Amino acid sequence: VSPDEEGICSGKYFTEAGLVGLLEQAAASFSMAGMYEAVNEVYKVLIPIHEANRDAKKLSTIHGKLQEAFSKIVHQVMDGKRMFGTYFRVGFYGTKFGDLDEQEFVYKEPAITKLAEISHRLEGFYGERFGEDVLEVIKDSNPVDKCKLDPNKAYIQITYVEPYFDTYEMKDRITYFDKNYNLRRFMYCTPFTLDGRAHGDLHEQFKRKTILTTSHAFPYIKTRINVIHKEEIILTPIEVAIEDMQKKTQELAFATHQDPADPKMLQMVLQGSVGTTVNQGPLEVAQVFLSEIPNDPKLFRHHNKLRLCFKDFTKR
Repeated sequence: VSPDEEGICSGKYFTEAGLVGLLEQAAASFSMAGMYEAVNEVYKVLIPIHEANRDAKKLSTIHGKLQEAFSKIVHQVMDGKRMFGTYFRVGFYGTKFGDLDEQEFVYKEPAITKLAEISHRLEGFYGERFGEDVLEVIKDSNPVDKCKLDPNKAYIQITYVEPYFDTYEMKDRITYFDKNYNLRRFMYCTPFTLDGRAHGDLHEQFKRKTILTTSHAFPYIKTRINVIHKEEIILTPIEVAIEDMQKKTQELAFATHQDPADPKMLQMVLQGSVGTTVNQGPLEVAQVFLSEIPNDPKLFRHHNKLRLCFKDFTKR
């Protein structure tokens, strides 16, 4: 705010009461959004103001609201009712989009939004703008080759993405709220084989992980934020197998430690782990990758890691 301009700081919000009013509105909005942890942060700013004014009445109201907020967190964690948002990457391709051409965004949608729903909505919206015959939705999540696209059409590519965290971040992001607040990085995986098919046998199955960074963090004033950075990690077949085994072991751990115990869930996880109906199960993984020591010394580390994964898995 420039202090030289006449009257700029004399508005009703530029007073202590104005600030208090705005913060109270913020707390109420966070409460409606179910973001009770943020309510606490807002009141941390308000409490010292009311304490300085010796306003016991306001303080009593605030502590009442804080108690409500924290007890809601406790109940929702127990009921498993917390849901904050689903994220999608949307890419726009084609000169029809003007300056949106080749731009990518991450969209934040209400808690349980299916890919079909957002796809239908965007198709309707841009279909009305350009004409339905002009708009085309790209159904896969492979990198888009501009040369192969029809210049007279507008293309949209929609991919479901998940928040992505480095291992060190997971130390601080413990609760469900931590994992769904202040998000700037998202990831999606695309399976591929070297000869161009998406899926192949275990020994030829690669995986591309794409990590997107947005210019601001979610939740934000806008529900879509543009992607400013993109990096790709290619996993070799043995690394894909390691990830699958780690995921299976986690599922097993979760199913065996559930409280109250859920036999149906356990049965499903066990069937997926040891049932021979699925030919790509752990047994197959072991036969493909662990039957002999690899010739390439670069693979020794992965080979060992996979063996440790199996050790952990059999222990579970």
